[in-house]
Amino acid sequence: MSSILPSDALGRRILCDMEYATVQYVGSVPPTKGLWIGVEWDNPQRGKHDGNHKGIRYFKCRHPTGGSFIRPDKVNFGVGFLTAVKNRYGLNDEQDVACGKDDELVLGKKTVELVGFDSVLEEQSQLNKLENISVRECAVSHVGQKEEINRTCPIIKSIDLSKNLLSSWETVIDIASQVQNLEILHLSENKMKFPSAATPGSGTFDKLRVLALNRTGVTWVEVLLCAPGWPALEELYLASNDITVLERPTNVLQTLKLLDLSSNQLIDGNQLHLIAHLPRLEKLILSDTGISSVCFPDAEFGKKAKMFPSLKHLVVDNNKISQWSFVNELDKLQSLESLQCWNNPLGPEKSPETLRQLIIAKIGQLKFLNKSEILPQERKGAELDYRKMFGNEWLAAGGHQDPDKNRPHEEFLAAHPRYQLLCLKYGAPEEGELKRQQPFTLKNQLLNSMTIQKVKGLLYRLLKIPGSELKLSYESSKMEGKEIELDNDLKSLQFYSIENGDCMLVRW
Repeated sequence: MSSILPSDALGRRILCDMEYATVQYVGSVPPTKGLWIGVEWDNPQRGKHDGNHKGIRYFKCRHPTGGSFIRPDKVNFGVGFLTAVKNRYGLNDEQDVACGKDDELVLGKKTVELVGFDSVLEEQSQLNKLENISVRECAVSHVGQKEEINRTCPIIKSIDLSKNLLSSWETVIDIASQVQNLEILHLSENKMKFPSAATPGSGTFDKLRVLALNRTGVTWVEVLLCAPGWPALEELYLASNDITVLERPTNVLQTLKLLDLSSNQLIDGNQLHLIAHLPRLEKLILSDTGISSVCFPDAEFGKKAKMFPSLKHLVVDNNKISQWSFVNELDKLQSLESLQCWNNPLGPEKSPETLRQLIIAKIGQLKFLNKSEILPQERKGAELDYRKMFGNEWLAAGGHQDPDKNRPHEEFLAAHPRYQLLCLKYGAPEEGELKRQQPFTLKNQLLNSMTIQKVKGLLYRLLKIPGSELKLSYESSKMEGKEIELDNDLKSLQFYSIENGDCMLVRW
């Protein structure tokens, strides 16, 4: 732990009693003596004030209880990158770690028996063989022995630096500049300062393919300012950064295949137009972004949009999508194969199975829905059911089995843009298909001691349908909207309290 006050303490990230904070003030706090550090805690419940102490404003906080004054000797300003790596993998002496017998590891006063881990320890201690390094939550705050990093860890390709004490993007560059083959970099949960002006490519991140900046406080503008330095970037994770507006990337992020914007409350779905022309974007994660609608105005229904030309996977879980027009628009995406849309108020009155069928029927090229594969037979069933479900509405709107007379109005076509295509695929629905089942009304003389089995026998004579294939239920005139299943063949109608005026339903 480093408690020596650095010369650049102001603005640094610190750790105190397992809590993270940012230094906002260094100086005296009369009438007390000595030096104090004013901090703004990540957890606002940890503090006592907002930087105003006894009527004097020392610094500002975003929360009324986000600030505190603490003594320098209570503060951990972190360690250098290489120190953290050695502590994590090299078992430095300062960790109070020693080796006992061949199959024991001594940690302080405790001896831990090792079974089959000796080769792992040997490999970890040989830092020059490590390609993937994780120093998550190791209090890394600065580069440290800069010139030693490449010599000690020459073949690093992946670094996890998440949840450390990195205060600025410049510190990240200092570390990364010593790693010649860096491909994957995790920086999430570091509240950093990012450049306010464009940063020309320096070659530091020329091979970087994956970058995670979740919960770093980065804005979209700052992303675009840094992006010239990421010429080969394929995956960018920006979850939980309070990003509300986007701007169109110009000559940057053109290699991006995955973009995660989840848990950023975007102003509206039209913000997506600004990133719709990233040529290689295959996966877009928009979970918990508050979107409720989307529109691709460059294409009519039944046509494919030029927007998102390569998008195969879309994730829109936990949003406010309640209109089927959202799903209709997705059919315009020329490459969409996979959709995740859990936990949206889309057709709340419908069962999950019905919702799945409707989505499948509305998006013709979809192969996976909510991580479940759509097999050809399921698609055929969904499309046939959809064609039948809205057949009467189609007829009422001007649809007709005769192609020359088939002219449904625009309102129907907007609500069901694939319906005409399904009619071409399977044929227009026949009138017999669209007739609704009429309920059977029982006469008074049946309401004595007749069993369900006898009722099925009567129905067999009337309908020529075997009793084993019949499912009976009834709706009581006293309980409107409630349907009661007649599921015991040996019970009488009286057992189920069926009365004159009740309606029996027969299904097969």
